[in-house]
Amino acid sequence: MGLLTRTTETAPCTVEVVHKFEELSAHVRLDNGAVINPGDTVKVQGPPVLAGYGEAVSEQRTAFITRASTLERFWTRLTGDMEFMELCEFSFSEEATL
Repeated sequence: MGLLTRTTETAPCTVEVVHKFEELSAHVRLDNGAVINPGDTVKVQGPPVLAGYGEAVSEQRTAFITRASTLERFWTRLTGDMEFMELCEFSFSEEATL
């Protein structure tokens, strides 16, 4: 993989959407075992998968995976770690701080 080169691949996937009182979720499982790395993007082909209230729907689709370049992957890891640390900087108190 090049420093600035992106590659694209396809993979079969399963889209699962649950719309119930106890669970509201949507998941994409790549059926060929492909691993998504920092900076990669995944786009699922086809119309949106809709589940009515009380339903769970599962559909087979094709996913397009765009692999990040080496530079993008490095940048995503670097900035992602910093953003995570921002989430850790919090406190709970009864007094308002200015």
